[in-house]
Amino acid sequence: MTKQDRAVRTRRALIRSAAEQFEARGYDRASLAEISAGAGVSSGALHFHFANKAAVADAVEQAAARALRRVALAGRGGDGSALQRLVDVTHRVARLLRADVVVRAGLRLNAEATTGRAPDLRGEWRACVHGLLDEAEREGELAAGVRPHRTGAVVLAATTGIEVLARDDQGWLARPSLTDLWHLLLPCVAAPHLAGVLDPAGREPERRAQEAGAARRQTAAAPLALR
Repeated sequence: MTKQDRAVRTRRALIRSAAEQFEARGYDRASLAEISAGAGVSSGALHFHFANKAAVADAVEQAAARALRRVALAGRGGDGSALQRLVDVTHRVARLLRADVVVRAGLRLNAEATTGRAPDLRGEWRACVHGLLDEAEREGELAAGVRPHRTGAVVLAATTGIEVLARDDQGWLARPSLTDLWHLLLPCVAAPHLAGVLDPAGREPERRAQEAGAARRQTAAAPLALR
């Protein structure tokens, strides 16, 4: 491993350790000593990469922003129904939050305006939601009388509320929470021709692969006489 590779690995370890500390203890109570210890490096190594705690927090927020933007861009640039892509992107963000402590901590730090330098992640999420709803309106996917701005406010309130509640109970980020939300919202906002077409549980590749695998196992387990 080259010196540059080691430096990249150390920086990533410090960002993850910092995210774990910020999530568990909050920005004020997290210490640089705990962050360096969690990354398995010395305090000197930490200060080689980051001048102070604010710089570490900023790096966590920036890493979270990159991950969230990748998910948002995938939804904005995908194919098919804009409403379905909105459903899909909410599920993908929830899955990312479940899996990645850096994203969870970065979003929380950003909401609390800890550093003041990172981008407005909630503002970017708002733009993603409103962009997909505007597209849905242009494509005739919204029911009569449904306005993107008002629908977007409901989606933003619900998804932000789920993220905040999940800080104490990650069960809120499980697929059923968002599926239930979309079961309620889609009949109210989607045009009649989309009834029964949109999937409130999302069309994530991981889920489709799991369902296909389950179907294959069920077929393989069936008695030969039934095949």
